[in-house]
Amino acid sequence: MSFKALAAALMLAAIAGGPALAATPKTATVHISMFAFSPKPLVVAPGTTVTWVNDDEEAHSVVSDTRVFHSAAMDTKDHYSFTFTTAGDYPYHCGLHPNMVAKVTVKP
Repeated sequence: MSFKALAAALMLAAIAGGPALAATPKTATVHISMFAFSPKPLVVAPGTTVTWVNDDEEAHSVVSDTRVFHSAAMDTKDHYSFTFTTAGDYPYHCGLHPNMVAKVTVKP
């Protein structure tokens, strides 16, 4: 492809509002603070990587109620990530503090 053709393609993509060469990865963050997940619930699109970050001084974990994902215990500022590829509801809890509950909903 010539330089002019590449420049034209990039300009058209920019005008159309779409990515020129590759899609931006979808990400979301859940913070764990004061023995709670935030946000809860979280709604994301398929292909989104959700990262949980422990902002508490106590250890926490992230455990899917349906055994889809499971983190190890996370100390302060530790994190765990999981990529959701299938639409549906994914309730989860802290394996160390079962009263801490939340849900990720994946919608196309």
